[in-house]
Amino acid sequence: MAVLVIDKRKRPLMPCSEKRARLLLDRGRAVVVRVHPFTIRLKDRVGGDTQPTRIKIDPGSRATGMALVREGGDGTEHVLWLGGIAHRGHVIHDRLAQRRAARRRRRSQLRHRAPRFDNRTRPAGWLAPSLQHRVDTTMAWVKRLRRWAPVTAVSQELVRFDMQRMDNATISGIEYQQGTLFGTEVREYLLHRHQHQCAYCAGLSGDPVLEVEHVHPRSRGGSDRVGNLVIGCRDCNQVKGNRTAGEWSEALGRRSALDRARKANAERISAGKRPSLRDASAVNSTRWGLFHALKATGLPVAAGTGGLTKWNRQRLGIPKTHALDAACVGTVEAIEGWSRPVLAIRASGRGSYQRTRLTRHGFPRGYLMRAKRVRGFQTGDHVRAAVGTGKKAGIHRGRVAVRATGSFNIQTPNGVIQGISHRHCTLTQRADGYGYHVQPKIAATKEEAGSKAA
Repeated sequence: MAVLVIDKRKRPLMPCSEKRARLLLDRGRAVVVRVHPFTIRLKDRVGGDTQPTRIKIDPGSRATGMALVREGGDGTEHVLWLGGIAHRGHVIHDRLAQRRAARRRRRSQLRHRAPRFDNRTRPAGWLAPSLQHRVDTTMAWVKRLRRWAPVTAVSQELVRFDMQRMDNATISGIEYQQGTLFGTEVREYLLHRHQHQCAYCAGLSGDPVLEVEHVHPRSRGGSDRVGNLVIGCRDCNQVKGNRTAGEWSEALGRRSALDRARKANAERISAGKRPSLRDASAVNSTRWGLFHALKATGLPVAAGTGGLTKWNRQRLGIPKTHALDAACVGTVEAIEGWSRPVLAIRASGRGSYQRTRLTRHGFPRGYLMRAKRVRGFQTGDHVRAAVGTGKKAGIHRGRVAVRATGSFNIQTPNGVIQGISHRHCTLTQRADGYGYHVQPKIAATKEEAGSKAA
């Protein structure tokens, strides 16, 4: 992995090799600025010649691949740095759901409190917080790489998923405008599809009240798509509760005819449930927001398609990963140096304002410490712990979770090491809201190497 370099006045220079960076550090000509990504600052140099470099982005719903490449004159690109960002949109979604539930409880169960002002306006281009997080995180790393490398252009895979074709492969023509519910309503459509009977018990429970029921519960991320809806009686709906159809079928026995019918129908419904299109919807929603944010940086922005990325990857014999997909974005003649380690970046946040834990009934269970730092460390710092003796002897590197007692936990790529004293810890990098670990480089297989040679 290339080492990022800045000059004496913190202006970006061309990245160098690990060997050259080690010589500069040993001779006292450079100092370490960051460990992840590894960046050094030259102490005796101001300015210098640079070459065109480009940031290439492969945006995704759960992870985004990024690549820093040097552009050659003949269309060949030399990969300098690879990174993969793991987003935390699902965490943000769950936190907002908890806040919404607490707000409703305060206004209804405790005492009625009308909203004091209407601050729920949505300007043009508004995205949900869980989606806006993906754009903000990607832009944050674009700005970081611009500080540490002489970036002259940006490329983005501007992919758009055809969600209707993903749901129905034979759709064509005017069917795109009609949709599944053409000429009917949701409840009437579901009643007709299930012949006015409960989809689980087929009327054996005797409950005449039929309701619209979610196969995958909304409280657990289920959507309101027709493929996730069935007609169920109130009795089956309440017994099923907050479980998916598959989980309910596993919990049901075969003691009665009603249980056997419910189990068989729940298994059939779970097996026939259409795949979720949540990830495709997230990419479709954020692609233009990211593109406009990249244009606002003032750099030339090139957009490529997903089909072109896949064609470049297969033509050049490159394995499929998020970071290597980013390197294949756009018009590419050849790619050199792609077999290198990847910096895995996980968005972890900067902590929580919550000062207590709650029981399942909503009552406080102990209180968290008020101090942010303990013995000079805070949760999220990257440390190196050298333990000499005992069961935990060895060198441990990772993110630290502090305790008031001075006995810390360290999150390493191999797991959590508990009970490490602060005396063994050395700070390597302050907390910045991300967790890091370096993934080993991926070598080409025999088939890929053969296709590349051909």
